[in-house]
Amino acid sequence: MLNLGILISGRGSNMESILKSIKKKKIPINPAIVISNKHNAKGLKIAKKLGVKIEVVESKGFKGTRAEYDKEIVSILTKYRVTPKKGLVCLAGFMRIISPEFTKKYKNRIINIHPSLLPAFPGLDSQKQALEYGAKVSGCSVHFVDSGMDTGPIIIQAVVKINGKDTEETLSKKILKEEHRIYPEAVNLFARKKIKVSGRKTIIS
Repeated sequence: MLNLGILISGRGSNMESILKSIKKKKIPINPAIVISNKHNAKGLKIAKKLGVKIEVVESKGFKGTRAEYDKEIVSILTKYRVTPKKGLVCLAGFMRIISPEFTKKYKNRIINIHPSLLPAFPGLDSQKQALEYGAKVSGCSVHFVDSGMDTGPIIIQAVVKINGKDTEETLSKKILKEEHRIYPEAVNLFARKKIKVSGRKTIIS
């Protein structure tokens, strides 16, 4: 069975949706460790409550480079057997840019969820961008993480309609609901070896 490591920075609502799906035996994967870059992240308490081990690598005040920080993360993942051959790493509101060294080591083993229909509106404030551009639909995308900004192969997406009354807050809530649905689905597909990466595309069997 694969070992799962989840990286968080805050409340970890996507982390929670994944862990609850695992607990219900919907995903055949072992939730090995939740790591946060903030000691006061609310998601740590949730993970602990759900019986998952937690660790913190505080990023505030970290003296080294991004690659050196990620080396600390990788050492913890390795400790819990979340390896490039036997593991999967999920970013769930992890507010740090991953170093090329990390993505190279865990190629096609790190996945993330982004609140837009990639490749549209990458980076921060995606919901705000969608509203400012007058988009009629938005949504969310689960994708593999590479060395670019939200540029890795897309695994699964969900569409959300935008109406004239939507604000950044209401659109974010609608998208988050879909995030909680498709992220566990993507983890399940990966755990069951249903995903094959071919160049920029993913093929789901």
